[in-house]
Amino acid sequence: MEKNDPLYSAFCAHDPRFDGRFFVGVSSTMIYCRPVCRARLPQRKNCTFFSTAAQAEQAGYRPCLLCRPELAPGSSRTDAASSLARRAARLMEENCGSGDNLAQLAESLGCSDRHLRRVFEGEYHVSPVQYLQTCRLLLAKSLLTDTSLHITDVAMASGFQSLRRFNHVFKEKYGLAPTDLRKHMSREKRERSNVVVSLGYRPPYLWEEMISFLARRAIPGVETVREGTYCRTLSLQTAKGAPARGWLAVSNDPRRNVLNVTLSEALLPVLPQVLGRIKNMFDLYCSPEAVGEVLSAMNELGEGLFVKGVRLPGCVDPFEMSVRAILGQQITVKAASTLAGRLVEELGERLDTPVEGLTHTFPAPQRVVELGDSAIQRLGELGVIRGRAEAILALARAIDSGELTFDQCRDPEEEMEKLRRIKGIGGWTASYIAMRTMAWPDAFLETDAGIRHALPGRTPRELLALSEGWRPWRSYAAMSLWNWLEKKENEV
Repeated sequence: MEKNDPLYSAFCAHDPRFDGRFFVGVSSTMIYCRPVCRARLPQRKNCTFFSTAAQAEQAGYRPCLLCRPELAPGSSRTDAASSLARRAARLMEENCGSGDNLAQLAESLGCSDRHLRRVFEGEYHVSPVQYLQTCRLLLAKSLLTDTSLHITDVAMASGFQSLRRFNHVFKEKYGLAPTDLRKHMSREKRERSNVVVSLGYRPPYLWEEMISFLARRAIPGVETVREGTYCRTLSLQTAKGAPARGWLAVSNDPRRNVLNVTLSEALLPVLPQVLGRIKNMFDLYCSPEAVGEVLSAMNELGEGLFVKGVRLPGCVDPFEMSVRAILGQQITVKAASTLAGRLVEELGERLDTPVEGLTHTFPAPQRVVELGDSAIQRLGELGVIRGRAEAILALARAIDSGELTFDQCRDPEEEMEKLRRIKGIGGWTASYIAMRTMAWPDAFLETDAGIRHALPGRTPRELLALSEGWRPWRSYAAMSLWNWLEKKENEV
């Protein structure tokens, strides 16, 4: 990133809109900071600007202990000129503990490792290997600062294959031993019994609207919302295929512009995966300013239709979310949650948690596939009509076989087309699934009853034409309309 006065001006103003978009290396201290850092402002001649934390570290700078670059939000998928490089970066953040090499990463992205390296270095000015190492180091720094985990557990959770290697790389890059960071930990953090990790976002963030949306659609036994905190169970697999089942809770700290993620130690072996999915679920890559520049025009149609800070609710389990979407076809939100709760009680695995109401993990697609055609009868006994039961079984088989892959490395349009080929999944359901599972920002549900209610007097064709002016943020437009409608209903 070039040195220029606009960036220094943003740094002087501590402008949160630029948080995560660039980092500032200070040559007098050899420390790099976020634009929002509140430390004493360095002189312009001592500042060098970098696109990423990895680029700053490669230049020899160490992360600031005050503003903590590991808490900086990432970039949304529409920000970058090279979507391939951005998708690779997301994958590395989520899987930095898996031990996958560059060739495996490139294969999952459908390109050669040589092409990926060339594109990645052109976008980020560091190699994929260097970026991955920074992901691991910053995750380790966060765990050392915010948790009382043993150093060995920190090293393993961050993707280092040995404690010796971790100690060596950490000291080489940051100029201090991992144990030295513990001196900055408060007594409160030392006495925590659970693991708590903070994830940054760009304000504003309409947290109450997000929590309300999730609470209305919570699956009994799997999810619950209590006093503004979202809680759930989760079942994942480690890189070696071992199960990791536990619970987590997510709360908002608006003073620091972070979400605090509390999780059970059973999820530590898959910590990068968990944090990656939480970032997706709570849309932490979003840039409210970029969305607002386009969607503020919605308020010309009606007062308050768009409020800056709207987020796109994602998910942590694509199969769970997709099944929930199928169950919700042509019935109320409450009725769909009831059906999903019955399915969980019948096919899910029990899990002991300290959180009241969290009793099961959602069944994996393999569990449904194993039932074969009898799954249709089992689901029917729970009150699921035959057409939707058949669609759920077909969906489970497609995911289990790898035909469907709901991750952000895939083309949403292609995955939606595959979904529409499943009998019982129409355009609305396919678009909604892409919106929630793949963080697809440009889906629009012109046939949705809520959207038609919020913008009355227009046909679906007219709504679709109207939404063209809201690209590439039409998913956020849909969320804004749903939020507005819920607010109006609550006022009645």
